[in-house]
Amino acid sequence: MIITISREFGSGGRELGKRLSDALGIPCYDKEIIALIAKENGFDENYVAHISEKKIQAAYPFTIGHQFTTAMNHVTEQAIKIAAEQHKIIEQFAAQGSCIIVGRCADVILEAYSPFNIFVYASKEAKLLRCEEYSPADERLTNAELELKMREVDKNRAAYRKFLTDTKWGEKENYHLCINTTGMEIKQIVPHIVAYIGEWFKKE
Repeated sequence: MIITISREFGSGGRELGKRLSDALGIPCYDKEIIALIAKENGFDENYVAHISEKKIQAAYPFTIGHQFTTAMNHVTEQAIKIAAEQHKIIEQFAAQGSCIIVGRCADVILEAYSPFNIFVYASKEAKLLRCEEYSPADERLTNAELELKMREVDKNRAAYRKFLTDTKWGEKENYHLCINTTGMEIKQIVPHIVAYIGEWFKKE
């Protein structure tokens, strides 16, 4: 049972992954992937997170598997290394058995494993409220700054997917279940999602 969760920034995809993990009794990998890349390559975790969000897509002239250009600066080389490590780690987790992987285009990377793919979204207002609730105490962003951050993060996620596949990030046809968390407590809807996932895997 492999489950992937793609999500709009602030929609609660990370929380959903953790709660599904508890309900199903299988591991959930999210920031753990960043930590593992950093540990195995001697990088700072914040640096890996920054590269994986903003720079990886710049390292690909077309898609994974195409020949890279030879004129690469240091950041681009690091981005390629981090991308390769990320792919390897995601595949290793899937090969070990049932798991949930949040983000990082895992649905594309693990296509051969026939995963159950979820996309989580919400209204702008709901995402702003969630961001305000879960933001670190030392991060005091205005609503305008939060909106800009949401747009930038989602734009980077869409761009990364574009370099991996022809399918579009967030397009409903690419997922088995799309969940609107607006006005919903994620913990309340998890049992229903678990039931849906169970029926899907039975059919498969």
